[in-house]
Amino acid sequence: MRSDHSAYLFDLDGTLVDTAPDLQRALNHALASEGLAPVDIELTRHWVGHGVGAMLRAAIAGQSAGAPGTDAAATRADGDATARLERLEAICVDYYAEHIADRSRPYPDVAETLQALAARAPLAVVTNKLAGLSERLLEALALARFFQVVVGRDTASAPKPSAAPAIFACERMGRAVDRALFVGDSETDVGCARAAGCRVFVYRYGYNHGIDPDAMGADRVIESFRELI
Repeated sequence: MRSDHSAYLFDLDGTLVDTAPDLQRALNHALASEGLAPVDIELTRHWVGHGVGAMLRAAIAGQSAGAPGTDAAATRADGDATARLERLEAICVDYYAEHIADRSRPYPDVAETLQALAARAPLAVVTNKLAGLSERLLEALALARFFQVVVGRDTASAPKPSAAPAIFACERMGRAVDRALFVGDSETDVGCARAAGCRVFVYRYGYNHGIDPDAMGADRVIESFRELI
């Protein structure tokens, strides 16, 4: 493992923290507000990584006409779709913000690894979660102290897989992006890292959207966070 990285950039959901249990509860709370059927934890894990709106669109799309729990709300005219999605997203985010760390937990060895790496170079979170929610989650789980910068989907000019979040994070830390290491769990993270010109490792047990981590084109697939030390 190289020790000369200029900075370490970490995805949040599915990389540092298993957030799916709380996201599932928030998602189901929003769906229930319109009489839609709940989704299970495995589907939630599959959808995490592209923002709340994407999760809701996937959940609603899965409840096609005739499916259990589908009602007239799921087949409204397209003209109402945007307003409905915005309403459900607000409900979901509000609920999630109040229950952001009820069941979410860091993956094994995360805190110890972050402490060791922070002694080598600055650390940043680069996520497609809203920055405010990311900061709240990190504070709740006592991880915020390790990070100099938190970049959310509403921070840089474009979200991952654009290079913009990684470049923004490194600029804020005053470090060369082409010497940074990005640690994530999905093709979105690999795409961001490659676009920014930095190395990228993928955590095998995160939220990979059904794509084999070994097929993502990362520089390395890690089984444990201790491999980063």
